[in-house]
Amino acid sequence: MRSRKRFRNDIVYPAFRKSGYTTLWLLKIILPVSLVVRLLDYYGILVFFAGLLDPVFIYLGLPGSTAIVFITSIFLPLYAPLAIITSMSITLRELTILALMCQISHNLPVESAIQAKTGTPFWTVTTLRITMSVVVGLLLNLILPQDMGNPVFVQTDVAVITSLGDLLLLWLKSSLQVMLLIAVIVFSLNLLYSLLHAYRLIPKLSKGIEPLLRFFGLPASTGFLWLIGYIVGLAYGGALMMDQMKEGKVNRTDANLLNYHLAMSHSVLEDNILFIALGVSVWWILGVRLLAAWIVVWGRRIILKLRFGSSG
Repeated sequence: MRSRKRFRNDIVYPAFRKSGYTTLWLLKIILPVSLVVRLLDYYGILVFFAGLLDPVFIYLGLPGSTAIVFITSIFLPLYAPLAIITSMSITLRELTILALMCQISHNLPVESAIQAKTGTPFWTVTTLRITMSVVVGLLLNLILPQDMGNPVFVQTDVAVITSLGDLLLLWLKSSLQVMLLIAVIVFSLNLLYSLLHAYRLIPKLSKGIEPLLRFFGLPASTGFLWLIGYIVGLAYGGALMMDQMKEGKVNRTDANLLNYHLAMSHSVLEDNILFIALGVSVWWILGVRLLAAWIVVWGRRIILKLRFGSSG
């Protein structure tokens, strides 16, 4: 009985209190941004910017019509561009290029705002992700086989919003779902962290992946956060990173290097499964993102060493 009460008081309640603050912090970023993006889409502003990119997409091996997919991805989570993709006639080669570009650059207003709170300026990480998306697209266009077949999805119609009322109703409905999802995930993460901390398992986990972290140029202190970022994504991993920075467990320099890595590669389960289900090879998706993450972190360390005589 005493051990159960101790479990509640020492692990569950602290995780619950911390989760409430973190959930509110995330929602203050996510909900306004999602409404603004929906309004931009409703008034045709996203389509306008996509039209400006049409000529550029030829060099990426993509039809101009796919520019709207990339623009949508920049502003929204991957489910939004995915819905547009399944309404298009597109080859597997084009889908592979587009998938990698969208995976590197998606939901930037939210994810960049979160990374800005944990050590990396908003426009720095936003520019990095968009630039790397274009570079990856250019390189894939050069090395991918010309004939890779067709995707495995069946084309569907994208839901049409006919009025501002429909838009607000859809936003409200999705916001309620997002609030519940975020609350559950954040509490689960904090509970997991509290358990691992209580049983002194975090050092063991971090030590187990130290060789991998060294390969990617990441400090050992980022091990647990790296695992969280890869399992559940940047938003939730960033929220936990903010907590650990406040507690002095990860310093700003180390968090910045981890941000560079996670900007290129995170949430490998959910993000990858979405496109693998459409027929994209897991090896292309995972391999390219890991390589991009390796390049940007070591590039960052070289820049820091040249500028300050320190590799971070």
